[in-house]
Amino acid sequence: MALGAETEVDELADLSLEQLGNIDITSVSKKKERLLDAAASIFVITHDDIRRSGATSVPEALRLAPNLQVAQTGAATYAISARGFNNSNALANKLLVLIDGRTVYSPIYSGVFWDQQDVMLEDVDRIEVISGPGGTLWGANAVNGVINIITRSAGDTQGGLVTLGGGSDDYGGAFRYGAKVGETGHLRLYGKATDLNNTETQGGAAIPDGWQMQQAGFRADWGSGSRNFTFQGDLYDGHSDDRPLGGPIKVNGFNVLARWNERFDSGSDLQLQLYFDRSQREDHSVFQGDADTYDIEFQNGVPLGSHKLLWGAGYRQARDNVESTSIPVPGFPIPVFLATRFVPRERTLSWENVFLQDELALSEELKLTIGVKLENNDYTGWETLPSARLGWNFAKDQLLWTAVSRAVRAPARLDRDFFVDFEVPSFPAANQPAIVGGPNFESEIADVFEIGYRAQPWSRLTWSVTGFYSEYSKLRSGEPPPAEIQNGIDGITYGVEAWANYQVTDSWRLSGGLAELRKDLRQDPGAVDPDGPRNLGNDPEHQWTLRSQYNFTPRHEFDIMVRSVSDLPDPAVPGYTAVDMRLGWRPTHNLELSALARNLFDPGHVEFGDPATASEVARSYYLKALLRF
Repeated sequence: MALGAETEVDELADLSLEQLGNIDITSVSKKKERLLDAAASIFVITHDDIRRSGATSVPEALRLAPNLQVAQTGAATYAISARGFNNSNALANKLLVLIDGRTVYSPIYSGVFWDQQDVMLEDVDRIEVISGPGGTLWGANAVNGVINIITRSAGDTQGGLVTLGGGSDDYGGAFRYGAKVGETGHLRLYGKATDLNNTETQGGAAIPDGWQMQQAGFRADWGSGSRNFTFQGDLYDGHSDDRPLGGPIKVNGFNVLARWNERFDSGSDLQLQLYFDRSQREDHSVFQGDADTYDIEFQNGVPLGSHKLLWGAGYRQARDNVESTSIPVPGFPIPVFLATRFVPRERTLSWENVFLQDELALSEELKLTIGVKLENNDYTGWETLPSARLGWNFAKDQLLWTAVSRAVRAPARLDRDFFVDFEVPSFPAANQPAIVGGPNFESEIADVFEIGYRAQPWSRLTWSVTGFYSEYSKLRSGEPPPAEIQNGIDGITYGVEAWANYQVTDSWRLSGGLAELRKDLRQDPGAVDPDGPRNLGNDPEHQWTLRSQYNFTPRHEFDIMVRSVSDLPDPAVPGYTAVDMRLGWRPTHNLELSALARNLFDPGHVEFGDPATASEVARSYYLKALLRF
């Protein structure tokens, strides 16, 4: 449910809990449905949630989702996952992320470079966060979750907006202007810039990871509710500070997307979407590469009596060129280098898919949704991704649901074509290979069972709880050097996710969430990975959040968010509790001022990595002004 253009100046008002339960979402079934009717573990971060959190980046906004693990690893880098397997390097690969329908994971390693993903948060309508598999509709890599960032239409962002902000860790600004085009068209243009300071270790040593990013873009929408067309694009350029090993990270790229939607009098509908994404990354300390991605998707929904059929097909192609890197290894009396390369250096990969989903009304209260996607990739051929979901609305605004799904993480170039060598230029005979690719690497597999309950028992309370059990096989593993990347780890994960909203009074809302996760991963008989499952993620067993949103007056806001995360096991990272506090004030109808204190009662803590060398997330403040005209 997007806010209309006529309510732009009133967007500071919270959604009521009744409106929140009735909000339309699309990520669970690829069609509009009420949040309260969605048979999945889905949490929606609304436009107002983002604004009142004081978040200045997409990863910071994702901290609002209790079904995600979000850990800051540097000035602009994060480890983000759902249901475990969190990692800050190229092993984080089981979460599918989309921005307005455009997939943003890297075809080189199946993960997300979070420092390259930016949007103007003031233009975000909502972020739909699904924990659990979504392979039947979204394909391979939607193994543990889907994050769908959905921006507002150009018609809902008319007029001008300027934001300026700064504080102890970062500063930035943004500009957006929207105007009408013709009888049914609207256009918006935006530009933004961010500058993040270097971080430090807990011992006070500076880490040269400061980040500067500039981005601009546009969105145009034409048409009515039955027929509409969207055309949008973004252009960005960013770089880190100069690092002693590897020099600065440099990124740039652009994307364009076109989407056509049509609804017919018969009740059927169709969507055709095309996009192109160009990404360039220079990072000598890990791996780097240029990638051009072309994607086309078609889907058609057809009502047939008690059935609602949804079918579609898609094609995706990625062309990349990954240059070799070489950095010195400290601690040796003679120069020793760690060299990485992809063989072949250039490669074109393609993916084709077809899917069919049938929603069958077994009765007025009981709905069964079954579906399957067939997806082909150049490494392992055709993969089958089935799912079945059963939802029972046994009472008004109450849903009991269960699901069983199969998801896969198809091989990426990092699994098949990645080589690492130790090189000694003065003594070539001492050169040693460390990783020699994975020519036999297969898809990782997850079979997932879920049961959940979502309800709004009365107008002032909503809540959701989900239990899950996942069986994994063929997870990525290695062996002693020279290591060949293999599928040598199996195991299970299980846990519970829950959250609730309570409207205490008309001016005070409380929200809370918790997640419990247990893992039991083990090497297959005969596997000889010296690290075993430890490289497959460092995850907390417990985490919880509590938010309070209070309006002193219609013009004065006071928000508190408390996040608590338990210890990480390997490497050992102590648990922490962080408190963020925000004050907001609207002195006039079109001007908003806010002050945010992050990590208020803790001078600093490490969230991920080796505590001796990792970035410390320190206490900080941020001031912001927003003006509409």
